Amino acid sequence: MAPLEGLWSADDWAAFTERRKADWDWTMMIAQPDWIDDEMVAEANEQVRRKKNPAALDRVRWAQHPGHRAAQVLHVGPYDAEGPLIAEMHDTVIPDAGYALMGRHHEIYLSDPRKTAPEKLRTILRQPVRPV
Repeated sequence: MAPLEGLWSADDWAAFTERRKADWDWTMMIAQPDWIDDEMVAEANEQVRRKKNPAALDRVRWAQHPGHRAAQVLHVGPYDAEGPLIAEMHDTVIPDAGYALMGRHHEIYLSDPRKTAPEKLRTILRQPVRPV
């Protein structure tokens, strides 16, 4: 199974570095193999509806994530300690390379937080960029 991924946005980029989670708009994703199609997803949703019918099932959707040019870095440590690294990417690394922020911040969670100590969590932080 592919790792859990998240797309994050906020009206103010500082919401990420200051960890103002109530201001975040997010989407969680799990990549699927190319051979999975709309029909298979619909059938899986129907099976889940019949067996458990979770409250948020109607919010699940099947979509393709468009690829973007991005700056990325591996963060090792607790999720709440990502802020300084994200700030450095946004404020220094990306502008110094001649790019500007665009799109939604993207995270790929390489560790299972149920089985990994917070200081050992590994997360790819990815920020879509565009040339200035």
